[in-house]
Amino acid sequence: MIKPLQHTTRITAIILLFSLGSWSFADTSTTHGIAMHGDLKYPADFTHFDYVNPDAPKGGRVVQSAVGSSFDSFNPFIVKGTPAEGIGLLYDSLTTKSDDEPFSVYGQLAKSITLPDDRSWIEFELRKEAVFSDGVPVTAEDVVNTFQLLREKGSPFYRTYYADITLIEALDSHRVRFEFAETENRELALIVGEVPVLPKHFWDQRDFEESGLEIPIGSGPYLLASYDPGRTITYKRNPDYWGQDLPVQRGRYNFDEWVFDYYRDGTVALEAFKAGQYDFRTEYSAKNWATGYNGSALNEGRMIKETIEHENPTGMQAFVMNTRRSLFADSQVRYALAHAFDFEWTNRAIFYDAYKRSHSYFSNSDMAADELPSEQELTILEPVREQLPEAVFTQVYRAPQTDGGGNIRIQTRKGLHLLAEAGWTLDQGVLRNEQGQPFRFEILIFQNNLERLISPFIRNLERMGIQANIRVVDISQYINRLRDYDFDMIVGSFAQSNSPGNEQREYWHSSSADRPGSRNLIGIRNPAIDYLVDQLIQAPDREQLVYRARALDRALQWNHYVIPHYHTNAYRIAYWNKFGIPDIRPNHAIGFDTWWIKP
Repeated sequence: MIKPLQHTTRITAIILLFSLGSWSFADTSTTHGIAMHGDLKYPADFTHFDYVNPDAPKGGRVVQSAVGSSFDSFNPFIVKGTPAEGIGLLYDSLTTKSDDEPFSVYGQLAKSITLPDDRSWIEFELRKEAVFSDGVPVTAEDVVNTFQLLREKGSPFYRTYYADITLIEALDSHRVRFEFAETENRELALIVGEVPVLPKHFWDQRDFEESGLEIPIGSGPYLLASYDPGRTITYKRNPDYWGQDLPVQRGRYNFDEWVFDYYRDGTVALEAFKAGQYDFRTEYSAKNWATGYNGSALNEGRMIKETIEHENPTGMQAFVMNTRRSLFADSQVRYALAHAFDFEWTNRAIFYDAYKRSHSYFSNSDMAADELPSEQELTILEPVREQLPEAVFTQVYRAPQTDGGGNIRIQTRKGLHLLAEAGWTLDQGVLRNEQGQPFRFEILIFQNNLERLISPFIRNLERMGIQANIRVVDISQYINRLRDYDFDMIVGSFAQSNSPGNEQREYWHSSSADRPGSRNLIGIRNPAIDYLVDQLIQAPDREQLVYRARALDRALQWNHYVIPHYHTNAYRIAYWNKFGIPDIRPNHAIGFDTWWIKP
């Protein structure tokens, strides 16, 4: 239920309750920030984050790339349309996350935060100086209306992510209260503050569910200055930005202009960078990183390549199978297909040994299930033992491995044996089921450079009698097909944070399996997974969070929902030597928003 402030009787009632002492605040606290587990790093009187230069000069112009055919929407909160790159620069939220703590948030639009020890509700007091870019004050009703729009008309993600909010109401013009369902969902108090606050007076006059290119209003550090669909979009730093001196904002957002140029192809984008057409890029291709940046600009120091190790979970990149398709409904079939992916050869021959094999959905963290389950994990798993594969309790999961020589006959035989047990027979080089239908599917992508990863996998599938084809579509069609689950297999990823929580429900929970636009791309409908997701969300402390994440990890691993790829625990960035960079780097982000242009 979402209730805006409707009349003054509500305020009168609140005042009366205070005067009568009906509300007990013995177990509540008012604070400047919240940590998911443990203590905040920064005290109430902190002046800036450690990883910024508070005296960084403002000015200059930075250009980045966006790969895709174009954009057709400035509303990133709905299912329709392809949103423009960088649109989040327009918005502020109640709180903002620090990049040198696992998960802590500090007041941005919110001046103070009040909540009880059990986090069953939370109140935010807004800063009275906070205004939107058109000068209209940000109020509690804007917050209430934002959640009403997102949960009723926004992407389905918001309905799931904020499902445990039972009431939102404006207590007065600058105080808003959230009440939560009777769960142990400690994360919810933090994540409600991270939502961009939208101006009610702007959206009251417009259809929120329609995409379009009308320039929106926000309260953030930038304004949308100009755009050319298919080519570029330019943001200009708001000279009247209300929050530029906040402790959470000092030393950040230093560029006067922030531009995103669009390129249809990643190869073209790289060549444009080397030609000086834009200033900064994150490199995701191991081949490009190894061979694509050589030249005088790099040798002379005009261009800089840098590898920065980080402490973030790397999540899971994989071949993702749509279990809504009958071909992939059987976990044994899914596991059989995994034997056709030769990571060891791929890493050596294509990726210059740049990656580590992923086995866990929480790789590069203490939440990865890479040992036999502990007593604490077994206690968590025991209530759903009968609904999980026995291997969850007795084995450490490892994706199929090869010797890297390119000959995978042993793995092929194992895969065919598993397929035979599942009712598939190799008949004159074609794998068929009991009805004589061939095993045939399509791998949907929008990036051409993925073909060099997929093609060897397809060749190995052919040795098992399976016909797989690559289908390349443009980014808009790709997004629409994913929203409708109109695919057999994709190259997908599931990002993870140092404090996983409500997003796990969107990834794996049955409640999101049939809802268009959710992130449950696999189509998981598994009551044991549902139970473990709920347990993770309700973790009371960091220790239990780790145990419950490992338990969920095991259940996902042994159901063989994906064919795991690989990961690296470092950012690979390249940039032209025009930037000033703070002396201290954050350990959970690149921190590009703290850089500045050298005078």
